[in-house]
Amino acid sequence: MFRIFIFATALAAAKLGSAGPYGVIRVIDGDTFSIDGTKVRLHAIDAPERDQTCQDASRPNWACGEWVRKEVQSRFEGRTARCTAIDTDRYGRVVAKCRVDGQDVGERLVSDGLAFAYRTYGLDYDLVEKRAAVTGRGLHATGIMSPADFRARHRAGTTQTPVRSATGAKTVTVNRGTSATRETSGLTQSAKKSWLPNLLNPGCKIKGNISLNSGERIYHVPGQEHYAKTRISVSKGERWFCSEVEARAAGWRKARN
Repeated sequence: MFRIFIFATALAAAKLGSAGPYGVIRVIDGDTFSIDGTKVRLHAIDAPERDQTCQDASRPNWACGEWVRKEVQSRFEGRTARCTAIDTDRYGRVVAKCRVDGQDVGERLVSDGLAFAYRTYGLDYDLVEKRAAVTGRGLHATGIMSPADFRARHRAGTTQTPVRSATGAKTVTVNRGTSATRETSGLTQSAKKSWLPNLLNPGCKIKGNISLNSGERIYHVPGQEHYAKTRISVSKGERWFCSEVEARAAGWRKARN
């Protein structure tokens, strides 16, 4: 009888670590899916909450949580996922790693700066996030409170608090519900919002840099000498471009090297 019990326990553990939801994805938010009727929380990543907004001293308030949800939806809604269950959280959701066409969904979202490594629950994507932060991908190019801090502040009823993010992104002041258009660094809110798709699009790899010495606007394409070490500071007016045509039209010239 004891051997049967041990075998049953081992089998249950093996199933938890191998079997998981399989089916068509319906996106709930940036890190939570419904798969074949089962709510799945992606393991070891944390995306902004749907009502979370992002802002810092030099950047207008924008709905980064809803933006991320729509971006994730455009990539994965309706696709088929095969998941490996790891745990069940306090809300009854299956915590799992999921793959679409063989690709780890969590890794993809962290790599593109749409979510952060949730180190409290695992270091699976620690290095992936650091690479995204170094290149300023997605949310790393803007001010954002860590989603965990946002949830804590929201539960406490605090809606506007400057905090140091634990994500590698910049310090941010969250100010929910702000809609006024303002001038920041000589750029209107609507003008800056027009740049957001490029921040979140992994296909936009051209770096628009502004020279500290001359103020000249220069863009760098992958493979050029200084591409890897060029950092983009959106607050200073620097930005990403999806094509050289777009960069030239915006007034940038190509780097000579």
